[in-house]
Amino acid sequence: MAENWSAVAEAMNARAAELALKQKELAERSGVSLAIVREMQQGKIQRRRNPRTLEALSIALDWHPKHLISVLQGKTPPEPPALAADNPLVPLLNTIIRELRGLRAQVGTLASRLDDGSHRKD
Repeated sequence: MAENWSAVAEAMNARAAELALKQKELAERSGVSLAIVREMQQGKIQRRRNPRTLEALSIALDWHPKHLISVLQGKTPPEPPALAADNPLVPLLNTIIRELRGLRAQVGTLASRLDDGSHRKD
């Protein structure tokens, strides 16, 4: 089955507009680099992505974790898991998850900068 990256781009763009999320905000919420978010939303670079990237973006867009994988494969996306909306811990946990993803992305950026600096000769 062919992968439909254009459908992924369309779904991401529609949902981001619906949630009024800018690319930078989506990157921060998902822990996915801004460059990858841009590539995926533009739909111009269609290459295989780590399933965790698609899951992180799906969750950041308030979808089921397998939503974008399903769209990519031309399947009907699953419904998001039901959360106890009246539970005051749910928004707090979602905030913590977003913050952890953002921190993970920042650590990755810092690690790559440190790695680049260690290979330079004075």
